[in-house]
Amino acid sequence: MKRVGILKQLEEKGVIAVVRGESIERAFRTCEAIVAGDIRVLEITFTIEGADQLIHKLKAAYADDDIVIGAGTVLDATTARIAILAGASFIVSPTFDKATAKLCNLYQVPYLPGCLSPQEVQTALTYGVDIIKLFPGNVFGPSYIKAVKGPFPYVSMMPSGGVSTDNIKEWIDAGAVAVGVGGNLTAPAEQNDFAAVTDLARAYSEAFQKAKRGDSA
Repeated sequence: MKRVGILKQLEEKGVIAVVRGESIERAFRTCEAIVAGDIRVLEITFTIEGADQLIHKLKAAYADDDIVIGAGTVLDATTARIAILAGASFIVSPTFDKATAKLCNLYQVPYLPGCLSPQEVQTALTYGVDIIKLFPGNVFGPSYIKAVKGPFPYVSMMPSGGVSTDNIKEWIDAGAVAVGVGGNLTAPAEQNDFAAVTDLARAYSEAFQKAKRGDSA
């Protein structure tokens, strides 16, 4: 199934790059730099004007490559449908939205909503959510995933916010199936230093793979 395959890729590739930008052009260059650093999952946020056009452009540019492209900061089902029709393979939201969950289920597209409380987690799971985004992750830290897995041992969680190359192993050891990385990765792009973005992407990718292998360093 399409949905199962995408979820498998998200977990295997592990690092989801959250891309923002003041223009399609700069965001596209940021994505190129990220991919050059071996991060293979891109979350294009709908804070970018013309985000759906950017998703379509990226899908065409990487049609023959193993790159997974999704949409982020999706606040409602209407935006989710626009993103899916543009080619988004997964949908990410800062909060849980029932209508968006139903739409993603209809299209068999993974939905990753931001949740914090056990009540939010339970509601999201009831609506078929596959991965819960812990947002903002830096507010609670890796220990929160362990706490949530007490009553919900089967839940898949992905922190977004506050994930660094230094603490990524803590998140994975706590049970995170993937991590979302935004400003810590893409900040140099604001000064057009795309080479630095590539270096950071490579560092994140290597740190994730080491954490998955259980390497101590």
